[in-house]
Amino acid sequence: MSLLKKLQSRSESKCELCSATENLNIYEVPPTSKGTIDDSILACETCIDQIENPDQVDANHWRCLNDSMWSEVAAVQVIAWRMLTRLRAEGWPQDLLDMLYLDEENLDWAKATGEGEDEEEKIIHRDVNGVVLQAGDSIVLIKDLKVKGSSMVAKQGTAVRRISLDRENAEFIEGKVGPTQIVIITKYVKKIS
Repeated sequence: MSLLKKLQSRSESKCELCSATENLNIYEVPPTSKGTIDDSILACETCIDQIENPDQVDANHWRCLNDSMWSEVAAVQVIAWRMLTRLRAEGWPQDLLDMLYLDEENLDWAKATGEGEDEEEKIIHRDVNGVVLQAGDSIVLIKDLKVKGSSMVAKQGTAVRRISLDRENAEFIEGKVGPTQIVIITKYVKKIS
């Protein structure tokens, strides 16, 4: 059974965030989605667009989280936490956040994109040209890199998709080169637009 069919079955063919039934798509929850049912949700175009474009968020649309935040699906809980955190200045989202419980693993997942951190506290990852890197971006290696602890060499020009960011060090990102998840130093990468 395809991922889309599994998600449609789990969600009864409704957006798992706002219950819309039109324009539904798979949304892989960053930063390190593997495209499985556990790290993906079925969401409508409106929800996906507002998740990916923070400057276009309509706070009233997200009142739907009052219901969907109670989902048993971890990926839905993570997105609910992120959106409520983004909107907490509105007042009502803070009340919902106070009620929302995420276990430690899911809370770490929710915080992995930096949502909820003050701008001054955020660690900003930049590529060799100074372009800001975000979780989920694609990059290309600008130099051959030896992978510590193995005989593998990641070759110059290798594309790495859906990177994740080290939340404690602005110089480190992670990504998959072939089947291997590696840590990459940001001064050796260039963002692919």
